[in-house]
Order: sequence, then structure tokens, then C-alpha cells
Amino acid sequence: MAVPISQMWTVASYIVGKRLKGEKRYPLVLMLEPLFRCNLACAGCGKVQYPPHILKKQLTPEECFAAVEEAGVPMVSIPGGEPLLHDRIVEIVNGLIARKKYIYLCTNALELKKRIHEFTPSKYLTFSVHLDGEREHHDMSVCREGGWDLAVEGIKEAVKRGFRVTPNSTFFDGTDPNMVREYFDTVMSLGVEGIVLSPGYSYDKAPDQQHFLGRAKSRRLFRAILSNRKKSWKFNMSPLFLEFLMGKRNYECTPWGSPAYNIFGWQKPCYLLQDGYADSFKELMETTEWENYGAASGNPKCANCMVSCGYEPTAVTHGFGSLAGFFAMAKAALFSTYSDKEALALLDNHSSFVAEREHLVTTIAPAAKLGETNA
Repeated sequence: MAVPISQMWTVASYIVGKRLKGEKRYPLVLMLEPLFRCNLACAGCGKVQYPPHILKKQLTPEECFAAVEEAGVPMVSIPGGEPLLHDRIVEIVNGLIARKKYIYLCTNALELKKRIHEFTPSKYLTFSVHLDGEREHHDMSVCREGGWDLAVEGIKEAVKRGFRVTPNSTFFDGTDPNMVREYFDTVMSLGVEGIVLSPGYSYDKAPDQQHFLGRAKSRRLFRAILSNRKKSWKFNMSPLFLEFLMGKRNYECTPWGSPAYNIFGWQKPCYLLQDGYADSFKELMETTEWENYGAASGNPKCANCMVSCGYEPTAVTHGFGSLAGFFAMAKAALFSTYSDKEALALLDNHSSFVAEREHLVTTIAPAAKLGETNA
């Protein structure tokens, strides 16, 4: 596990404090979306499908700080859209660092090399770079030729300047697990701190609805990917969540673990679903009918979801919330090769994973120039 000790200690102390107070529902990380505007139009994303007048809107730094204080979380993830298109993103980041929040700035890195000099390395700041596999697969996923090369240039520059960097990868139906394992070798050779990964979630607004993974396919894919793993691979995630992806653990979703705040307010119930908005974090927590969400609820929107923002809070709380969970987490971190002959056989029969799939767009949009926005 590649999470720094100081960050683990902060999260562990936070969880223990909440449990001692008897709080049953509390967030771990705020999904802070300062804008939906992006310089990509990925077929698996539901964020950039809003009309232009919405894409032009963005949160102010003051609104961001108020949301973080209101939620009281130790960690903040800044997705979007593309945060580096926000003209005051440096001010937002510096303000959160001053508040000693651990920040994951999620970026496709097309602008990273150009803007990296505006930021200062800190243990509180991580650039979480969107990479969906090796060059060809990534460029197809983001519907933009050359996206991989620019992202890798940004990663190299950030690493050289001493920043924490974690590639953030989402995998869909038809993914070849051998390709993913080769991708792990590639990104670790770039000097990144660790890898973040997740199965894709079927956003209602996403143009491509055909290639999102069901639960059985997800477990099979991640068993093949994560079993018999190399010691050189580091993951910036809970090892218990990785075991969940592999089918070794059964967890229920913690939808309040990663609350989302954006230009519309506090999104109900979570980062991935839009069932209305609350005016305050308190209202979000008290008025959301949490029993209607998660796979156990029977909600069809949640049936196949295994995404990190819902299930990693469950794994992290399990790991730091009890002695049994802590020992399970330590065992997973220390003895994490997961030798599995059946998983090796799955790798040998990799063609069974690779369905006949169309391109996510008619072609990889060579006519759409890098750096264009959808506003």
C-alpha cells in the first residue's frame, strides 16, 4: 500500500474519533466538483453532457472552503470536469493545504505540464491523473488521439518536481487483463506513488451505455488483474477494497462516505447518482433516504456498482474501525501477492474477456483539437 503514514494516521484518528462519539454516518472524503467543464468528452462520462450555460459555471474558492469545513472531512477529491480549467484552482488548492486537508486533484493532465509551475509540492497534494490503460486503449476511452502522450508528459514533469502522483484508471467491459498488468508496469516505471483503479459506473448521461461492467464480470476481471501480482506494483487504495474487487470480500456501499458538492449544491445521495440536491451538508445527511441506496436496497441504479467512492469508505472504515479489520488490512498489505492458479488460467484465456466492441466513438476524434473545451 502506497498511502503515506501521515495520511493513514490522520484518517485512522478521524474514524476512531467518530466511533468514540457514537456517530454511525460520517464522510471520509468530499467529492468537490468546482466545475463540469472539460477539454475531453469521454464516452463513459456523464459530466460534460450538460448544456453550455451550465458548463460555464464554477464554484468560487470561498464556496469550496465552506463546503469542506461544513463536511469536516480529512480528505478532498477534486474531480470535474477538468479542475485545471478553473482559473482559481491554485487558490482553491492552497487554501485546502492551509487547512491541512489531503487533496487528490483529479486531472486528465492535458494542461498539467503547462500549469505545474503554479503549484508547490506538499504532502497534502496529489495529482490523480486519469489514465485508462496503455496508449491505444486510453486514447479510445477518452475519445482523443494523443491524450496518453500528453498525460504521461504531465506525470513525468510532476514527478520530477517532487509532487505526489497517482494514475487513476477506470476499466470497462472488454478490457484485457494482460493489458492492464502491462499498464501497471508502465506507470510504476514513471515514478508514481501508487495506482488507483475502479470498474466503470454507468452514468445515465454517458453516450456509451454498452460497456459498463456487471458485478460478476468485475470480480472476474479484477481477480485476473490483481492475483499473482508483482511486488513492484503499489496501490494508493485500501487493500481491503482491492480484495472486494477480486471477490474475496462482501461489502455494502457507504453512499455517505464520499458526499458530493458542486455548482448545484449537495448532491443526493452520492457522487454517482443525482436524485436531487440539499442546501446544506446537514440537510443531505438528515433528509436523504439512505436505505434506498446500495446493492442491498434493490435499487436497480446500484445493482452493479462496485465503484471506489461508494465501497472504499466501507473498506477503510472496516480497516481502521476495529482490531479485526486492522489485522485484515495489515495482512492484505504485507502478504499481497495472492497466488492463484485459476487466475493465471484466466490470463491465458484472455480472449474471453475481450468482447467484440465498437469504438466508443465513430473514430478517435482526430478533428477535435487538444485543449478545446465544451463550454
